[in-house]
Amino acid sequence: MHSDQRPAVRVRPMTREDRAEVAGLIDGVENFNPVEKECALELVDIYLDEPGQTDYAFAVASGETAEIQGYICWGPVPLTRGTFDLYWIATRRAARGRGFGRELVGHVERVLGAAGGRLLVAETSAKSSYRKTIEFYRSLGFEEASHIADFYDVGDDRLIFVKRLS
Repeated sequence: MHSDQRPAVRVRPMTREDRAEVAGLIDGVENFNPVEKECALELVDIYLDEPGQTDYAFAVASGETAEIQGYICWGPVPLTRGTFDLYWIATRRAARGRGFGRELVGHVERVLGAAGGRLLVAETSAKSSYRKTIEFYRSLGFEEASHIADFYDVGDDRLIFVKRLS
């Protein structure tokens, strides 16, 4: 398949059966350091082990096969009305640029829109290795709302992007 051809993307809630596959996907993301990978998996486990919790929601995306090509995690920002954080989004390296991330974010926007969501907030590093991530958020209509120098470490700035849903 050529990169300009997009597969049919199926997005659905993450299930317990998806854990190992999502853990492998997280482990394969080259921009995530070991602590970030541990944190991302910790949220997966909270979501799967505490079905009554409302802090985190997850969805996965697949294409022509059932293999999970990407995942997304989001949740409400405490003490706000209608503001949500996009905590994690990742796709397999071979699946990047094929619409999986776009469909995952679209799914979240539809879910939040139906629930009265107003803002979706995403943060990322400004390091050059995150250039494609930054371009991705901008291509989806996210606007840069904040740039904090040396936030994660010296020379590793924090960018906060916001998308208005209503």
